[in-house]
Amino acid sequence: MTTAPTALWPSAPHPGGRDEDEDGRGPRAAPDAGAPDDTGLAGRLAAAVEAADAPDAVFAVSRHGRRTVRTGGTAPPPPVPREDLRYELGSATKTFTGLLLTRLIRGGALTGGEPAAACLDPGRRPDEDPVTLAHLITHTGGLPALPPGFRRRGRPAWHTNPYACYPAPLVVDAFLRHRPRHRPGTRWRYSNFGVAVLGHAVAAVTGTAWDDLVGEHLLRPFGLAATGLTPEGPGTDATGHTKDGRTRVPPFDAGGFPAAGAVRATPGDLLTFLEAHLDPAGSPAADALRAVRVPVLRRGWDHRHVHTVAWFRHPTDGGPLYFHSGATFGQQAFLGFRPDTGTALAAVCTRRFRPRDPFVAGAYALLAED
Repeated sequence: MTTAPTALWPSAPHPGGRDEDEDGRGPRAAPDAGAPDDTGLAGRLAAAVEAADAPDAVFAVSRHGRRTVRTGGTAPPPPVPREDLRYELGSATKTFTGLLLTRLIRGGALTGGEPAAACLDPGRRPDEDPVTLAHLITHTGGLPALPPGFRRRGRPAWHTNPYACYPAPLVVDAFLRHRPRHRPGTRWRYSNFGVAVLGHAVAAVTGTAWDDLVGEHLLRPFGLAATGLTPEGPGTDATGHTKDGRTRVPPFDAGGFPAAGAVRATPGDLLTFLEAHLDPAGSPAADALRAVRVPVLRRGWDHRHVHTVAWFRHPTDGGPLYFHSGATFGQQAFLGFRPDTGTALAAVCTRRFRPRDPFVAGAYALLAED
């Protein structure tokens, strides 16, 4: 069940994300075990790697610019060091998508209020209550999690790559045919479908392919040379596994959903991305980086769940904690940062999510430490 969000932007609601929990509550930190210190950080990261119980796991932390990385896993070390491989981010891709949209808005190329249908079909008769780009990135566009027919088309590859069975033209067509059950902007419902549509709408209205937009506005300005949207092979990309941690799965193919889940990156690139959020000054995207830290949407019971342009935001005694996690059919990722402690954390592993999985909760607990 979803509840009406409260927009904190005066013009329109903006983004959120997901931590793979449908109600959006996010993981909860373990009980306070005492204030951490840098000398014990490596040990805590090593313990988190072991607890992840995955063929490959990397926990990387930047604290005031000083990086600490620990790797390990249940499988023999791969030929390429684990910290040098790219990992699939799944839904954590939306932190890149939210920042990209914000850069385009701050740069004047977009307003966020553009009707998505008009972007995709300029000759279309305007809807009375159109679904805008801002609605799509905030999961308030009234769209389901996945488009109609997705499960039927993806059933042959349901446990490996169902998204590959649903290409971009089908995503766009499904959106243009869809009629929201609720007026856009009034209900929050997490939607990979909606964020996928956003990517296609932005590409259409700017006349630039999504891959090129990501490269131009994020990868090159931030120096993310080891980040991309498509797999390149075992020498570059980590190999995912099913829940048992032994059976390999093919590289994730996002199909028509690149804006919702296609990014793959090395832990080092992820720390670079997160460090820019901690200290926007001097960045070519400084205005956008500051903007994505500002709450723009509250929802749920007593409006407890707070979203920014791309992040979940939780309170701590020292200040807000920002995070987002994601999962594909063989890998998991957790990204987060805390301005009050100057800490950024990127955690990845090569095993599919399973019930009561320790991976996300362990990563969150590390970030939540004072």
